[in-house]
Amino acid sequence: MLLPAVPSLPLTVTDQMGRRVAVPFPPRRIVSLVPSQTELLFDLGLGERVIGVTKFCIHPAHARKTATVIGGTKNFHLEKIEELQPDLIIGNKEENYQEGIEQLATKYPVWMSDISTLAESLDMIRRVGLLTGRKEKSDAFVSEIQASMAALPPAVELKTAAYFIWRKPYMVAAAGTFIDDLLVWAGFQNAFSHLSRYPEISAEQLQAAAPQQILLSSEPYPFSEKHIAEFNQLCPAATIRIVDGELFSWYGSRLRHTAAYFQTLK
Repeated sequence: MLLPAVPSLPLTVTDQMGRRVAVPFPPRRIVSLVPSQTELLFDLGLGERVIGVTKFCIHPAHARKTATVIGGTKNFHLEKIEELQPDLIIGNKEENYQEGIEQLATKYPVWMSDISTLAESLDMIRRVGLLTGRKEKSDAFVSEIQASMAALPPAVELKTAAYFIWRKPYMVAAAGTFIDDLLVWAGFQNAFSHLSRYPEISAEQLQAAAPQQILLSSEPYPFSEKHIAEFNQLCPAATIRIVDGELFSWYGSRLRHTAAYFQTLK
């Protein structure tokens, strides 16, 4: 059920890109352009207010049934969003494209996250809770995540790891990414920390890096057991495993389960 637009007092907030945004408070018609932030909104009890999501917003499973699918994170359909008449759009600097965000911001309040560390993800959760009228619940999520991550036993020695996000061409998560920060929490040293963001690498570069572990993410490329032999040939001395990409890269309320998963990787 779509909630009708009603007059609201504006709340002026600053997003994680330093932009000042005036949001009707509380917002009643929210479009989320980021899967992990969609899940956060639903977990905050705001499902009835989420009227638009992307085709990649797979959690919760019913999100794409109760809300209008407005396209992907990089190619959302502006006309569909316009039909929804949102009073708040939530996006992310890395996952969405600048031109589309700028167009939306001329008509609607657009709040943007910018996340490359666990600390920044917790800040996002707090701020989203504040601007949607769910401060108490978002603060509780943050406290839960902080406590679970702090309870992780310290690694005696960080194992070097290469974290693959794509195949053909090979691409890894390197420095300046949220995954790179979480690798440390999981007890790993990124074998490609000397590179930036999500570089393409060659088989020769992988062999030269000689990581102790190769982590094949379940997303965005759907690595599976059938790919292990391919990497075994390149790095026979490495331990190769498939890892849950959502628990390494989703920076919303799913982080409540991340520490327990990291314990299984020890």
